[in-house]
Amino acid sequence: MTDAPAAAALFQPDGTTVHDDPAQLARVTRALRATGRKIVLVPTMGALHRGHRELIRRARRIPNTVVVVSIFVNPRQFGAGEDFTRYPRDLDVDVAVCRDEQVALVFAPTVEQMYGSGASVAVTPGALGSELEGASRPGHFDGVLTVVAKLLNIVRPDYAFFGEKDYQQLVLLRRMGRELNFDASIVGIPTIREHDGLALSSRNAYLDSDERAAAVVISAALAAAVHAGTAGADAVLAAARSVLASEPALDLDYLELRDVELNAAPERGEARLLVAGRIGGVRLIDNTAVRLGEPDTSAGRAIDTEAGRAPDETEPAHAGS
Repeated sequence: MTDAPAAAALFQPDGTTVHDDPAQLARVTRALRATGRKIVLVPTMGALHRGHRELIRRARRIPNTVVVVSIFVNPRQFGAGEDFTRYPRDLDVDVAVCRDEQVALVFAPTVEQMYGSGASVAVTPGALGSELEGASRPGHFDGVLTVVAKLLNIVRPDYAFFGEKDYQQLVLLRRMGRELNFDASIVGIPTIREHDGLALSSRNAYLDSDERAAAVVISAALAAAVHAGTAGADAVLAAARSVLASEPALDLDYLELRDVELNAAPERGEARLLVAGRIGGVRLIDNTAVRLGEPDTSAGRAIDTEAGRAPDETEPAHAGS
């Protein structure tokens, strides 16, 4: 049985407490849930930016909530030759951001604390995990789903918040939640963007000034695709390809139109356009909602530079477990 008073002593209602021990954090969150508090998890790999701040702010709007931000650069989702060793890490800066955003609990385990030695069990994502990002980054989603499953089991949140920039990840996490019967609702939050439309990402820091200017072509292509939606799928793809082709610095990996569950695109109605490519060796991904064959002024929210500014909701919208 959880020693609720002892666990509660590890929680500061008006401050930020940092934990690295999974068992200790689990005791704290279970004790807090026993008092009626709702737990919201915001999983991150650190290098916190304005997009992460928006996730935290959305989470804090839920009444009677305790926000847990995990900071863990997960080696299992990096492939050979990817940027695991140089991925930006500064725990002190990230904790300062969490304090500024009034986060109650930060979970920052080491790789050894998270996985132990000889860990071999993994969550596999099924066929979709080998498409799109999975085709370019084999094993990536095995690593993502495995670490999120562990976080959900450690923290036992009521909700877990994720940005929609990693849309394929969001779809797979919702499937995992449904199929493996996790209690947590997986909540997607619209992509937060720079003033010129570039989706916020920790990897944007790798871009030099010329590469940063070139990267705007991705969001510009998505905007063009949204406006072409009334003419159908072929027009959407043609509009996006035309814009992308205008930037020689972009090495396009894929541009694909799917339905909202990432199956084949419908002839009419709601769809999702996804794009990935490299600029200066930096891999960038993005996506947007598109309405096919019918006018819809709301479809372009994902490429609006103000996207992600939250309404004054008291419960998260679009939650699905």
